[in-house]
Amino acid sequence: MCPREASQLALFLRPAIADERVLAAIASIPRERFVPRSQRRRAYANVALPIAGGQTISQPLVVARMLEVLALKPTDRVLDVGTGSGYHAALLSLLTEHVWTIERHAELAAEAQDTITELGIDNVTFRVGDGWEGWPEEAPFDAINVAAATGEEPPRVLEGELADGGRMVAPVGSREQHLMLAVRNGNRVGRRQLEAVQFVPLIHGPGE
Repeated sequence: MCPREASQLALFLRPAIADERVLAAIASIPRERFVPRSQRRRAYANVALPIAGGQTISQPLVVARMLEVLALKPTDRVLDVGTGSGYHAALLSLLTEHVWTIERHAELAAEAQDTITELGIDNVTFRVGDGWEGWPEEAPFDAINVAAATGEEPPRVLEGELADGGRMVAPVGSREQHLMLAVRNGNRVGRRQLEAVQFVPLIHGPGE
């Protein structure tokens, strides 16, 4: 059973998030399972929290906002870049048909996979590797979620893995970051700048 705090978190987010499916997913996933034991008393606070490998689990409002702007459908095939704790992938799994998630830190990926398996979620596939390269053998994707900052522009490789009509949300920028929504329309990709955020960088290179 999901703790009452998850439902309370969804209620807290409701004034800022209009997508009822996103709010229902937030209410259905026990966020405390994705944070270190030392941080569990703060699991439902609207703040980012440290996890292993020098990474973070993003604040719930930012996670919910990224899910909302992707306009996800139950039939979507989704790429999740930067698995981290696995919380984002778990939420995506409730909103879409299947999630492919990439993490360069093997320890984080293993912990996230264990947690998601323990929760009975069976539509998430994991890989340890370079998120900048995406997952070409499973492309194209209806949606791509990037949970780490990509510098001044989102990776063109990832944009190339979008299906026609596909959407990608990613934090871009160096010193100052903001979310960017990219939408493919045929051979063109349109980009729209959204609100300010702060993420750890997306490291380019093989997994470790």
